[in-house]
Order: sequence, then C-alpha cells, then structure tokens
Amino acid sequence: MSGLVLDRVRVSYGEREALRGVDLTVPAGELLVVLGPSGSGKSTLLRAVAGLEPLTAGSVHLAGRDVSRMRPGRRNVAMVFQSYALFPHLSVLDNITFGLEVRDVQRSAAVTRAREAARAAGCDGFLDRRPGELSGGERQRVALARALARDPDAYLLDEPLSNLDAELREHTRAELKALHARIGGTMVHVTHDQTEALVLGHRVAVLRDGVIEQVGTPDQIWSAPATVFVARFVGSPAMNVVPAGGPLRPEWLPERAATGRLLGIRPDAVRLGEHGVPAAVERVDVVGADSHVHLRVGTDELTARVPAGHRPRVGDGVRVAVDEQDFHHFDAGTGRRWAG
Repeated sequence: MSGLVLDRVRVSYGEREALRGVDLTVPAGELLVVLGPSGSGKSTLLRAVAGLEPLTAGSVHLAGRDVSRMRPGRRNVAMVFQSYALFPHLSVLDNITFGLEVRDVQRSAAVTRAREAARAAGCDGFLDRRPGELSGGERQRVALARALARDPDAYLLDEPLSNLDAELREHTRAELKALHARIGGTMVHVTHDQTEALVLGHRVAVLRDGVIEQVGTPDQIWSAPATVFVARFVGSPAMNVVPAGGPLRPEWLPERAATGRLLGIRPDAVRLGEHGVPAAVERVDVVGADSHVHLRVGTDELTARVPAGHRPRVGDGVRVAVDEQDFHHFDAGTGRRWAG
C-alpha cells in the first residue's frame, strides 16, 4: 500500500499563501516529522491532508487514492490534536469507541478494537475513568488510542506533546516512538521542537513560510543543512553564520573565492585555546554542564559551547580556531548550501 503524496499543494487565505507549492512524499509506514516555527504552515499542511482546509491548488494522494476533493470523513485519516479533544462526560473506553460507532461499527466490535488500541497505547488500565481524572500524559495516551482504533491510512499528529511538562514530554516521546515501531503505519507528526523532530522522525521535513526547505534523515538535517535557515533553526545554541571573508576564513579558501559565501560553524566546533584568531569574550551563559561563550571576532559574533569548568570570564581575550572539516558553506545570495 502506498503512503501519502502531496503534489504542488497550495493553500491561500485571500492574498496570503499558507502553503506555497508543497511537494512531499511519505512512504507507507514512515514516521515523518514536519518541523518549523510558529506560522510556518505546519498545522495547515496537516489540515489540508485531513480535508479540513480546502486546497487552492495541487493534489493529495493517500493510499493510492486522490483524496483532494473528498470530505474529511471519507479520507480515512486519524488526527491527534494538541488539545486532545476528548469528551469530558464520557469514559476513556467510550471516548475511544465514539469515532467507530458514529461510523456504524457495532458496539461489540468497537469495544474489542478500543481495548486492543488501549493496550497498544498503554491506557488500558483506566478505561472506566473520565478525562478529568487523568494526567496530561494519560489523556495523550487516550487520544493516541482513539486514533489507533480507527486503523487509518495515515495518522496526523498536530503538536500532541506540547502541553506536557519537560519530563513527561520526554517520556511520552519515547513511548510514541516505541508505539510506532510496534504498529507501523504512515504517521505525520508536526512540531516546533527540534529535539522532538530529531529523536522521533525517520525523516524530517523543515518548513518555513509555507515552503519546504529540506527533507532528510535527522543525520542529514544536522550534518548537511540545505539552507542557512535549517542550519540555524536546528541546533541549540544556533549555528554561527559569518561571512567567509572574515577572520575565520579557512586557509585553503582564497579571499577572492570567499566573496558571496557564508560559513556555518556549530558552537561545538569552536575551539578556545592558544592558537587561532583573537577574540573577546562578551557574555557567558552557564547551562548545566556546558557554558555558551559569546565572542566577538573582528566584526563577527560567535558562540562557542565549552565545558562549564573551562569557561573564560567576560572581558577575557582568547583565541578561537575551527577545524576545516567543521565548516559549512552557504551561498550568501540564496542562503542555500554552497554547490560550487
């Protein structure tokens, strides 16, 4: 069975384009994470697949069918919302069976499927309780079980972990990854959290202003960002991006060839020591076992990540160096990875 294909999808609201010609293929069984900042079009993309937003142009194919003009109820997708969208007056079991019964699945069959889905999602221990009696993580499991019971052609998850605290979010993220490994299924998960995207996704699609900047494995997104935007959006602290003609220009790059080129440098790759170009320490942020050292190198600003025990002091003069293999090269005009 084929998966999900978006072909030149556009969604407009008057003169504003939320999606601007999105091409995306999600093979059957893949967990694809769509990553981007607020307002990038992530939720619009999911809603376009689900049929909740009409297409201005383009097409959506799911499981080999053109669903572009189908009503949402006929598309056989299951959405998990940020708000969970559970009925407060129904038990967990009835919340899971509700969507099946409105599709004329007999009660006995719906209950059987609901119990199987609840076991898979880890919420079978509280089927008689109501949502108000559950924690945020437990409500999330119920929302996932409701989606699993549908046996859809695609699962669409719209920032489902964003309401959880940091510890519970990490735990639930691991559960979600294990759940997908057990059940398979085509899954599109939307988030603005880069860690979530890199941990969960078989592949990651980075979206910006309605345009996909890059699609690749987490390793590809991290080690070979296709654009300056991807390079700086994925990583904390963000990748340094400086003109190639500045003090950090690698020795092998002639000055004339540096024109129109930007250098990307991960903070982890910036080495402080006795060798390199001079820099001044302007700020030091202590973050647990690390320190983020903010430097000025000539007219360029640079951030280095160093062990907290080896941090310099504000006002110190230091020297910084970067190994040649740790430079990323971008075209200053287009912002895309240097192809020359």
